Amino acid sequence: MFLGVALGAFGAHGLKDVLSDPMKAVFETAVRYQFIHGLALFIIAWLSSNSPASLVTAAGYFFLAGIVIFSGSLYILSLSGVKAWGVITPIGGLAFLIGWALLGIWAFRA
Repeated sequence: MFLGVALGAFGAHGLKDVLSDPMKAVFETAVRYQFIHGLALFIIAWLSSNSPASLVTAAGYFFLAGIVIFSGSLYILSLSGVKAWGVITPIGGLAFLIGWALLGIWAFRA
């Protein structure tokens, strides 16, 4: 969450005159998804402390992988302009989806 705030501020202030509008949108998407799934990791930590379950733990790992791969690839894409990084982004999106599915399965069983 700290990095999300720092990168969001950096994007809003440090990059406002550097990035094109489409690349600003890409950067903002990376920050948004990092925040959403950073909050999800706090929920995972709380759930794990109250009811340790392998599905919950696995969901947390998938959220973390999604943040690194999805948001990370979008940060690199927006800063470098190398469009090939966009090919990696869906892998991170898939990790997010798997994490949410695992959390949903755990909730359904509980």
